[in-house]
Amino acid sequence: MNLSDFRDKKVLVTGHTGFKGSWLSLWLSMLGSEVIGFSDKLISNPSHFEFIKESIKYDLRGDIKNYQSVKSIINDYAPDYIFHLAAQPIVRKSYEDPLLTWNTNLFGTLNILEALRYMSKKCCAVLITSDKCYENLEWTWGYRENDKLGGPDPYSASKGAAELAIKSYIKSFFAEGKTNIRIASARAGNVIGGGDWAVDRIIPDCIRAWSKGEALDLRNPNSTRPWQHVLEPLSGYLNLALFLNNKFTLHGEAFNFGPISNETKSVLDLVEEMSKHWDKVKWNISALDNDYHESGLLKLNCDKAFDLLNWRAFLNFQETIKLTVEWYKSFFEDSSEIIRLSKMQIETYSKLARLNEIAWAI
Repeated sequence: MNLSDFRDKKVLVTGHTGFKGSWLSLWLSMLGSEVIGFSDKLISNPSHFEFIKESIKYDLRGDIKNYQSVKSIINDYAPDYIFHLAAQPIVRKSYEDPLLTWNTNLFGTLNILEALRYMSKKCCAVLITSDKCYENLEWTWGYRENDKLGGPDPYSASKGAAELAIKSYIKSFFAEGKTNIRIASARAGNVIGGGDWAVDRIIPDCIRAWSKGEALDLRNPNSTRPWQHVLEPLSGYLNLALFLNNKFTLHGEAFNFGPISNETKSVLDLVEEMSKHWDKVKWNISALDNDYHESGLLKLNCDKAFDLLNWRAFLNFQETIKLTVEWYKSFFEDSSEIIRLSKMQIETYSKLARLNEIAWAI
């Protein structure tokens, strides 16, 4: 079983215009899938999606919060696989618009689940939530999939609630022997890489400031995060979908997809490592009061993904930063080459996976 099994399969990707969604859609198209993208409007300008959109067969617009739209897409296209990534992904924005965050993250997920109830064809759905779905006690241990869910901010809480909704629907409507639907949830976060232009994310904030010769203001330099290159969790999602297709025993399971366990670094570590690959950078430690709670420490335990999916992350922190900065430097040098570069980074990552004897790449 390897990623070539996606060839000629119909794959629905919600949130395909976003950062992770655009990378996943491009990768699937390279694997020979018939990609059906479903998203609302573009959330940033520039956008990685704008450079790779020609690789997607169906680029559909709609609101994940609208049940009828979601149901129509699933009924009309009858996908073999679904990757649900559509979300309101920014913690600070969740304080500014909590209702939008809850409606998107919880009810968007519920709309996918409800639509799947009426699908008779076999379909494997990987529903992506977040590493922030856990009640974060900021301890030194990585969170396991059976740890308590919840979070103090609307974003984290909405993702924890989505996990509860997934579990409820599986037990209520998708019991073994009564359904052709197979569902699993995936938890990852603090994903970085080329093509992310979102507001209030550290990498895009760095690039926007440094590309103009300006200093970056760091809000929480000592906060630590499980930084990982975007292709790492995406390889996990793809791997999970294939395992789910072949093993009903994984139906209803949740999986963490995080970086190498000792690669958790602070925001300041991240900025300092980036500065090695970008000329004339500067930053300031912000003296502004942070009005919103942001976690200081968050780690994931990924033993379950290794044991049941034979999946593991392999890029170290330095490799992750190098790949990320290379993408942005190329963007400013010649943006017309972005789709070629993005494809090349996927191919390079896959080759590195084979060299590291990662199961999905062999």
